Amino acid sequence: MKIFLSTVLVLLMQSVLAQGPPITSDKPIMLGGKSFTVKTLTEIRTTQRGTSIYIPLMFHYLPTSNSLVSVHTPLVSYDIENLDKKTALADIQIQGKYQFFRKDGTGKTFRMVVKTLQTLPTGKPIDLIGLSTQKYQGYYGLVSGYETLKYGISSEIGYNLSEDKSLNEMRLKLGFGLPLLKPQYPNKQLNLYFEYTNSWLTNRDWYQLLYAQGVQYALKNITWEVAVQAPLVNDVAEGRKLKYSVFLGTRYTF
Repeated sequence: MKIFLSTVLVLLMQSVLAQGPPITSDKPIMLGGKSFTVKTLTEIRTTQRGTSIYIPLMFHYLPTSNSLVSVHTPLVSYDIENLDKKTALADIQIQGKYQFFRKDGTGKTFRMVVKTLQTLPTGKPIDLIGLSTQKYQGYYGLVSGYETLKYGISSEIGYNLSEDKSLNEMRLKLGFGLPLLKPQYPNKQLNLYFEYTNSWLTNRDWYQLLYAQGVQYALKNITWEVAVQAPLVNDVAEGRKLKYSVFLGTRYTF
């Protein structure tokens, strides 16, 4: 049933149009080679256990126009039941992406990227999934996207493997949005985003379908974004269910 729901969602969303990079998922579109991006995407996550605030500082570098490497160094502040309230280093992540397919047309492009995200066990073992687990993990995925001057859509599918098998996870993400401004130069964009995340912890048999509503404003080489995420399906053990998350992001490219 979980795989069926994920497949149906993919088929439905293929007909929906989008614009620009998503907020809570990834994109296959890369900038020119030798460029840097410094970004953060703070997540304020509220669950039945309590609240955590995840603040990553991310450095992205493109050695070429079809490759990317990045390091994510995060802090996490948490107030969770049965744990002391603390602020500490979370799990550091190292990412690699390679664009292996690109087809351009007049005012449009379709691209596909393979990616890996290696999570180092540097955080506290507080079982904040995706944030701080003190378990080594390796994620391997495929990102694809189609963009034109008027719309675009991106999707991602992948699997996360962990030394703690209870954290093994199948992921499927889809993001789409509506541009509120016409394309212009210098760059100035205001976009609404509608994003879906399927997360299935296969060993725990936990399944979530999350929906995020966001807005993004870009001016030249600086971008600000905010999104609110809530569960549509929350088939997780009682006491561990997500209530909602708030995302606040900034990125600067040079």
